[in-house]
Amino acid sequence: MSFAALLRVLMRALRALGIALVALVVFLEEWGWEPLARWMGRLAQWPPLARLEQRIAQVPPRWALALFLVPALALFPVKLLALWLMHAGRAALGVAVILLAKLVGTALLGRLFMLTEPQLRSFAWLDRALDAWSAYKARVRALVGTWMRRSLAWRTMRRTVRRWFQFLRT
Repeated sequence: MSFAALLRVLMRALRALGIALVALVVFLEEWGWEPLARWMGRLAQWPPLARLEQRIAQVPPRWALALFLVPALALFPVKLLALWLMHAGRAALGVAVILLAKLVGTALLGRLFMLTEPQLRSFAWLDRALDAWSAYKARVRALVGTWMRRSLAWRTMRRTVRRWFQFLRT
């Protein structure tokens, strides 16, 4: 195999890996970010949280950006604690802490983004990045969606999920 052919194979493999990673991020965003943000929205029906959300939705753009970054920074020590737990031989507890931190962080970031998106989009660089991400996500979703819908695993899973929901409705 020539060097050029090897390079083409390597580039195809890297592209496939990149698409798989982006597909995973899209999957987590679609199946995590939005539902968790909606769940946080239901919690925000409690009057004190509703008032806090109203104030957050009206903050200036720079404060919105700061508020959006706070959960990511606040969860860093929690993730370090989880790593320490794993190092100390408590791997299951460490993984549980990381998963819980990821769930809480995703819920908070999703809700904060929903509340502050107009202010965040006032930054031209962030507006362009969000538009580019949305376009890329749509392309990946179309590509992966076409591939997934054709796969036997996807069709089997969909059939199983439909049967499960039918069983729950009866």
